[in-house]
Order: sequence, then structure tokens, then C-alpha cells
Amino acid sequence: MSNYLLDGYHGETAAQAPESERVAFIRRTYLHLAVSVAALVGLEFILFKSGVAGDILQAWFSSKFSLLIVFALFIGGGLLAQMMARAAMPAFVKYLALAGYTCLQAVFLLPILYVAMVRTGGGLDMINQAAVMTLVTFGGLTLTVFLTKMDFSFLRAGLVAVSWAAFAVIIGGIIFGFGLGIWFSFLMVALAAGYILYDTSNILHHYRTDEHVGAALELLADVVLLFYYILR
Repeated sequence: MSNYLLDGYHGETAAQAPESERVAFIRRTYLHLAVSVAALVGLEFILFKSGVAGDILQAWFSSKFSLLIVFALFIGGGLLAQMMARAAMPAFVKYLALAGYTCLQAVFLLPILYVAMVRTGGGLDMINQAAVMTLVTFGGLTLTVFLTKMDFSFLRAGLVAVSWAAFAVIIGGIIFGFGLGIWFSFLMVALAAGYILYDTSNILHHYRTDEHVGAALELLADVVLLFYYILR
């Protein structure tokens, strides 16, 4: 046990690790998540203040094909970042994956933030309200997992099926030009909530205590998805 405490890691999952190591792992995970969210906010500020956001959006919405390409790059980049962050690789590779994924999410949020600030005239008030609702929802779901200590891994099959169905609807909307109604936003908020329960329980029950970067990346994806569709 003394060697375990000296290393800080013994290849065990957080659920099997001593309490001190488990608590340290959870703290590292949520600290990395908080830093990633702060970096995301900073990136959005820079993109809009510099005018780069407008250039990106103009290129993004120039055609249906460009939208599909961006969508494919987002999905592919997200999967690559998740693999890099959890694989047995050097720490700098995992941090590179988290940093790259944060940048990818910043680009993903540009259209909805532009609509909220410019086209609807809602400005920062609307964005701040969505951010508060996201924080409260995320906090409530996280507490649910921590207090009940339930393993929500049984949600995986349903979450994957609904995710692929949602992707199909989004791609269909891009190709055929039909709008996604408010019902779709409600569905996606529920999907994001399911992923928060699933990923948080995975962090507690199935992640190793050296996987805090990968855990933070998964939670960042959940937070951004929830915020996007609450704002939408």
C-alpha cells in the first residue's frame, strides 16, 4: 500500500482505489473540466472580438457540402481526441487531445452563439441564462450519480442508438433543408442528460485513476452538447 500511495497510481479503477486516490482523481478530473470550459469561453471571446468568427461562419455556410464536411470533421476529430485522451500514450499527447477538442468545440458553438448575440438580439443575456441552466442541470445530474453511486452503464445501448438517429436527422436536415423543431432540442437536452449520467458513473466505476484527462474530455463534450441545445 505504501508503494501505491507513492506512485499515485496502481492500474486500478477509481472504484477499486483507496479513498484518498479516488478523491484526488475526481478533483483532477473536474479541475481539468473547469479549465477546459474557461479556455473555451476565452477562445469564443477571441474569435468574436478578432472577427475571425465571421470568416469561419461565412466559409462554413457557403454550401451544403461545406456543412457536411464540417460535420464529418467534427465527428471524426471528436472520436480521435477521445481515443488519444484515453489511450496508453504520453501525458502531452492526452493534453494535446484535450486542447484540440476544446478548440473544436469552440468552432462548433460559433453558429448558435452568433444567432443568439446578433440575429435574435438576445445578446449575452440569453447566453448567460443558458449557461446558468446548463450549470444547474449538470450539477444536479452529477450529484445524482455521486449520491446514489449507481452505475449507469446500462444506458449505453440506448444512448448510442438515439445518437445515431439524431445524427441521421441532422444530416437529413442539412441535405434536404428541413428545419429541426423545438421537439428536437428537447430530445437532445434529454440525450445530453443521459450522457452526463452515463459518463459520470463511468468515471466513478470504470475509469482508472490516471485517466483524468480523458474523463474531463468526455464531460466537456456532455456540457457543450447540453449548453448548445438549451440555448437553441
